[in-house]
Amino acid sequence: MKYGVFDHMDYDGAQTQADFFENRLKLAELYDKQGYHAYHLAEHHATPLGMSPSPNVFLSALAQRTTTLRFGPLVYCLPLYHPLRLLEEICMLDQLSSGRLEMGIGRGISPIELDYFGLSAEDGPAMYKEAFELILRGMEGGALTFEGEHYAVNEMPVTMSPMQRPHPPLWYGVQNPAATEWPAENALNVITNQTSAAASQITDNYTEAWLRAGRAEDDLPNLGMTRYVVVAETEEEAVMTASRAYPVWRKSFMALWDLHGQKPVGVNYPEAFDGVMETGQGIAGTAEQVTDILQAQIATAGINYLVCRFAFGDLTFDESRRSVELFTEQVRPNLSNSA
Repeated sequence: MKYGVFDHMDYDGAQTQADFFENRLKLAELYDKQGYHAYHLAEHHATPLGMSPSPNVFLSALAQRTTTLRFGPLVYCLPLYHPLRLLEEICMLDQLSSGRLEMGIGRGISPIELDYFGLSAEDGPAMYKEAFELILRGMEGGALTFEGEHYAVNEMPVTMSPMQRPHPPLWYGVQNPAATEWPAENALNVITNQTSAAASQITDNYTEAWLRAGRAEDDLPNLGMTRYVVVAETEEEAVMTASRAYPVWRKSFMALWDLHGQKPVGVNYPEAFDGVMETGQGIAGTAEQVTDILQAQIATAGINYLVCRFAFGDLTFDESRRSVELFTEQVRPNLSNSA
């Protein structure tokens, strides 16, 4: 079992943006010190849900503040980039970090955000597919030629290359258990924020597709699941803290949808933290309680990678730090197959 961190970098406005970024970097230093596998960062635009609209800028700073922590966007919203520019930036970031980049890819979940850039949700899949193909081809080196509906380049010299060959590890978000065939065929790591039961379907389907492709089960990549996690010395303190912070996160999540009078696509988050506790997607309690809950969820979901959300809503740096330290010292060692 590996352990990682997911961060929307949602912003409650209670501190300056400079202080907000600094506190997130200080948390990254803590993840690095405590031996977490990777830090996964969301990309959003024009919304307090994501204050890292250019993930590579923030991750460049993070690379200089950490030594072993792997990191990457979950995901690069590929239609929002010219793939040639992104290709070069990915190569730079992988070299700057001595090969620690994890490369999440996607087409962008919010049609509102795409629309601000003059793109339609209908164009997203085709642009995503072309951009992904072009970037991977560019990492092969040599003169790059590509002809597509949306992107074209002829005999461009590729002077940048990633440190990790043939490319950094690839990641893909999965919500639908039926959508595992493509990532399994292409050996992508996957993460879901679904319930344990739905995550179980995803891991089962992925494994079946993986084996059909002629690969060994021992070679399965990371099959991950995210959870909001707040750990404190008492159950009351943990639940009160999470119950205060979660609605602030949800307000940021809903900000653009509410502004445009629309409903989110494909997801429905409860208004209060007790709702996500009921589904198991949010966990708050003492170290012993969190251990028991996660032990059961991991067994049900069949995952090999647990991804925690330690910073969300109006959690202070000290509150997030406390959760990280208690989780590392008292939860992680007591989960089966922990590493």
